[in-house]
This record gives sequence, structure tokens and C-alpha cells, in this order.
Amino acid sequence: MSIQEENLDDVIASLLDFEEDEGASKNEERELTGEPVRLTERAARQVQKIKSDESLEEGLYLRVAVEGGGCSGLSYKLGLDHRTEQDVVFENHGVEVIVNSDHLLYLEGIEIDYPDGLDARGFTFDNPNSVEDCGCGTSFSI
Repeated sequence: MSIQEENLDDVIASLLDFEEDEGASKNEERELTGEPVRLTERAARQVQKIKSDESLEEGLYLRVAVEGGGCSGLSYKLGLDHRTEQDVVFENHGVEVIVNSDHLLYLEGIEIDYPDGLDARGFTFDNPNSVEDCGCGTSFSI
């Protein structure tokens, strides 16, 4: 499972407003806080399990990304991918997480969990940047 770099660039370009007559983009209006992208211990265990079960090659990182779409405007994307020069790396419970630096505007401070009980199963996202979330928890807006 891999997210293609060229698709991420297209998504980011479509999400950011770079109108020259406004002077500043939305990205420049909001300063980054430096908060990391975090995995809970349960989420980190699940990522390690997936990598082990699938016998995936070494050198793959967990990529956390956003793309346009979903009920609220932006959707979360997770996948195993190779690191690029534009990526910021975060380490959580032995799992290295990569985020394209352009995506940090939407993802910094997010906590990703993996509840596996009867009520909830799968990766969940707690994003402090989100002002509106959809009911299924996979899309948001800021």
C-alpha cells in the first residue's frame, strides 16, 4: 500500500489558496505549532503487525496524509511509503511516521489510535486542527 508523491502534490496544490492578489496563502496565515503527529501504543502495535504479516520490505514508513474529499472537505490517508526530502519524521513507540511538510498545516498535533473493541475497530483520528468532523471520523475541515 503506497501513496504516490505526485498525487500528494496535486492534492496539496488544490487545497491551498495561492491567489496572487490576496498576498498570502492560507498556509502562511496560520503558523505551525510544532506539535508532533502521534501514534498511540495500540496504533503502533497494529502498524508493526501489518508490516510483519505482509512481509513488507525494510525502509517503509507509515505515511499520514490528507486529500480533498469526504463529507467535510478533507480525508485522512494512511499508507506505507518511502521517505522523501519533503517529509518530516516522527517516532512513536518504535514506528517512524512520515508527513509531507505541506500536510503539517492540517495534521500537526493529531493523535492516531487503533481501538479494537466491539464498539470501534480500525484507525481513529483525534485532530486538534479540525473544526468540523464527519460522523464516520475519516473526514474533517479546518
